[in-house]
Amino acid sequence: MGGLPGFPFGGKTSFGAFAHHIPTPKGSALVLFGPHVGVDSTGVVGKIDRRGMANSGACCGSAVAALKNAQAVLNSEEGFESGLKLDCFLDAQQQWVAHELLDEGRGERVVAAANPQAMLPRALFEAQKTAMHKIIAAAAPGNVPEGTTIAVVGGIQINTPAGVSDFFLPLVFELRNADGTLIKDLLAR
Repeated sequence: MGGLPGFPFGGKTSFGAFAHHIPTPKGSALVLFGPHVGVDSTGVVGKIDRRGMANSGACCGSAVAALKNAQAVLNSEEGFESGLKLDCFLDAQQQWVAHELLDEGRGERVVAAANPQAMLPRALFEAQKTAMHKIIAAAAPGNVPEGTTIAVVGGIQINTPAGVSDFFLPLVFELRNADGTLIKDLLAR
């Protein structure tokens, strides 16, 4: 279902196809989602050391491009208008990412943060969580076999330099039934 930078671009159709592979009776499914961010060997967030490259590079490149777009839009006189206007299919995913970063004030929060690169994956995660919940609500009923439990896990993948273990920061861990209804939030406090 994935795409740039972790958004579930496959949508309802992809989720429905996925659901038709769940074993019956009483099968189970795991949905894992979220953006990623790099931390290079000098501790810079938003960069990653890559084999064969002299310097660290952007990680996630799509997210960094969306941040640069947000900075430009927020500094322009036109500002941001909610409502996605895809002007070219050739870069539709990136246009969606840029829009979602700016929507609901996420772009302002990231740009104003003490470390925008550290705030960026959290803002993208918020948008992805909303999208994933909408997809499950729309696609689970009628597609997920009765008696199935769906584990929904969302978070931020943290990529690190060679020799250091990567990390996953869990932000959502839910159990949902075949209709997509929440059974239990396992991270609720």
